[in-house]
Amino acid sequence: MHEHAHHHHGGNHLKPLVWGLVITLAFAVVEAIGGWVSGSLALLGDAGHMITDSFSLALGAVAALLAQKPASREMSFGWGRAEVLAAIVNAVLMLLIVVGIAIAAFDRLREPQPVQGGMVMVIASIGLLVNISVAWVLHRGEQTLNIRGALLHVMGDLLGSVAALVAGAVIYFTGWTPIDPLLSVLICVLILFSSLKLLRDAVDVLMERVPRELSLPVVGEALAAVEGVRSVHDLHIWRLDSRMISLSAHIVVDDLSAWPKVLDRLRKALIQRFDIHHITLQPEPLHIDSTPIIDRVSGPHN
Repeated sequence: MHEHAHHHHGGNHLKPLVWGLVITLAFAVVEAIGGWVSGSLALLGDAGHMITDSFSLALGAVAALLAQKPASREMSFGWGRAEVLAAIVNAVLMLLIVVGIAIAAFDRLREPQPVQGGMVMVIASIGLLVNISVAWVLHRGEQTLNIRGALLHVMGDLLGSVAALVAGAVIYFTGWTPIDPLLSVLICVLILFSSLKLLRDAVDVLMERVPRELSLPVVGEALAAVEGVRSVHDLHIWRLDSRMISLSAHIVVDDLSAWPKVLDRLRKALIQRFDIHHITLQPEPLHIDSTPIIDRVSGPHN
């Protein structure tokens, strides 16, 4: 006997991704031309980020579109994990970009080249405004792993614009060109940590890890504490996608005839305390031979 409580998310994540794509792609071309003419590595790196952002936003838009497809006979859980896959692709792509920019920066430190600081400042200022606007559009949407992956690229570009603006100002007023590759390396370090965190969170979903904000023993103890429950075993908690948490467990009860009331108490505890809505619970009579992981008498078992 099972209880399923399906919680569907109808939020539309497609619109902010499409708007971000249009704005980003348009300015990427302008910035790439400016970086080539001025000779600025920071500006060229920022343009490269924006071009890859366009790809990441397009990928995110396709994933968001797929995630809206309803469940079918073949895809019984729906297409929600398309957004998780998109987040992984975006995180890996960002890591590759970080490596490429870092290598180019060290090459530029060894062999400095002239940079037109004034042009860099003008284009980087416009780029900063563009990146802020795209980040604002994406930040307003629900923070799924997919949106986070796209936002990671945009925030990388935003920091790149700041670095290019600072580098252009320093070069314009002092002529010290090493500031350009040095700031590029700094931005690479900042983006690296964000990329690894996004990659970790996405892999957690695919590996069906217990969500980091939840504790399996704590949830089990809460279930075992419900009136009418003797013990809990085969407890599993995982994410179906970046938003929906799923739980399944076997519940040993004192009286099977009281299961409907016990089930209602269990569902309320899971929804109200842990915000878990996709629930599968199997009742078992007390005489079944099973090893509980949580029971009312002795608490958690290893």
